[in-house]
Amino acid sequence: MSGVPSPVRHLYVHVPFCAHKCEYCAFYSEAAQGELVNRYVKSLVREMEGVAADCRPETIFFGGGTPSILNLRQWETILEAMGGCGWNGAVEWTVECNPATVSLDKARLLREHGVNRISMGVQSLDEALLERLGRVHTRDMVFRSFDILRQAGFDNLNLDLMFAIPGQTMEVWQRTLSEAVAMGSEHLSSYEVIYEEDTPLYEQLQAGRCEVNEDLACDMFEELVGTAVSAGFVQYEVANFARTADPDRAPIPSRACRHNVNYWRGGDFHGLGPSATGYVRGVRSRNWSNTRVYCDQIEKGRR
Repeated sequence: MSGVPSPVRHLYVHVPFCAHKCEYCAFYSEAAQGELVNRYVKSLVREMEGVAADCRPETIFFGGGTPSILNLRQWETILEAMGGCGWNGAVEWTVECNPATVSLDKARLLREHGVNRISMGVQSLDEALLERLGRVHTRDMVFRSFDILRQAGFDNLNLDLMFAIPGQTMEVWQRTLSEAVAMGSEHLSSYEVIYEEDTPLYEQLQAGRCEVNEDLACDMFEELVGTAVSAGFVQYEVANFARTADPDRAPIPSRACRHNVNYWRGGDFHGLGPSATGYVRGVRSRNWSNTRVYCDQIEKGRR
């Protein structure tokens, strides 16, 4: 006898807005425009309400884009809607942040509503490389934002780094790793630069303005693993490292990103927002990769 299926336990929300599109980014994102952002927030709330009955999230992940670019009022609207859906109390609730868009008021608002993990897109602690990547933050903003998040009560922080950046030397990478580890985050993720089509970085590669050094990239990865493990992190995925309270017994470290572990294990999740994918009971779906079309369809009652 078949019964009612259990609600989905994992939720991804895509915020497609950024202050500036980075040179390497192939995710769906666009520059933030005030009225479109407000329209997106209203549509997102409506989409949330549409899946509320089939979602009791144990993990929530707001990715982007730059979720932290939303202002206080927009966040308040989203957070209140999530409470109305009964989505408070997730075991792990992550929001991605750019160091340039972190404020104490915003951090406290997120923490008060149950967000308990922040993933900060640092990418590099070298000013020249940050400019090379088209990032809008400075190295000083990274340290300042990290302190603000701690002040707001966050005790589970991830630093996101990149290696094999055009112009990045091993010495610069070693210095970035040393400084990042010294900050004392609970999680570290790091990715080799990928030259995705339809990005400025790919066009520069095709034009011969930069080149790929695979040997150096491999050496940088080995340096990453060695530095992270020596600093007490556990490597639980190719590019993800987490601290743990029980290094000898648990196969997955206690500070691992549970939301991502669910992806890697092929678990179900709802995906909300423009371009977001979902995987529910064997069916994979994807929202429109166009914010205006997304809003048009949601406003017409179509998901």
